Amino acid sequence: MSGHSKWSTIKRKKEKTDGARAKVFTKIGRELAVAVREGGGADPSSNSKLRECIAKAKANNVPNDNIERIIKKAAGSADGDNYESITYEGYGPSGIAVIVETLTDNRNRTAGDIRHYFDKFGGNLGTQGCVSFMFSRKGLLVVEKEDNDEEKLMEDALEAGAEDFNAESDDVYEIYTDPDDFGAVMEALSAKGYEYVSADVSMIPSTYTKLEDEEAVVKMQKLLDMLDDNDDVQNVYHNWDMPETDDED
Repeated sequence: MSGHSKWSTIKRKKEKTDGARAKVFTKIGRELAVAVREGGGADPSSNSKLRECIAKAKANNVPNDNIERIIKKAAGSADGDNYESITYEGYGPSGIAVIVETLTDNRNRTAGDIRHYFDKFGGNLGTQGCVSFMFSRKGLLVVEKEDNDEEKLMEDALEAGAEDFNAESDDVYEIYTDPDDFGAVMEALSAKGYEYVSADVSMIPSTYTKLEDEEAVVKMQKLLDMLDDNDDVQNVYHNWDMPETDDED
């Protein structure tokens, strides 16, 4: 099954967000509000985008009260903040493919910021579609190995409709789904008592690239840090085969 673990990227993001919970809550809150307004209302049973966002919020430890309050406010507000979703694609140092998903109320500001980051750290912003063909959109559920039996979890996941199961990481199991099945698989496994380290619909690269040059490694790390810290940036996907040591810093 899946040959490469995405956990190094998730772990890095989780460690980073553990120290900046307020910023994470704000970004996820924005996603929830947009999902309500654009995805078909405040009922997650009929709004698949909202179901995905709720799963992501819970995996990031956003309290249920916060989630419910954001959804009610978005459903009851006709004017709200006018955010639009814009995706940028480009190349980082040494040709690393990067996709940046944003929600912005000022596309000129966001475009300028994203272009500046790519230029500053040895990359270049490309045109729509220049790297996305190297990625597939998949639901990804991450479950800790501790206290979970591999064969039992794999059986439960595949029975629930998962497409793929990866046990190659030292710390976690990774369960991949079709995006349309993500909510159903997540709920089926939750009902069996499984808890998630991460739950999200992600862009998964078909291949990964290693950076041998230390300067390129430093620049790529700084590029990701700048993108993560930007308030308009919701998600960043890339095909960098990140060294384990970066996760321990």
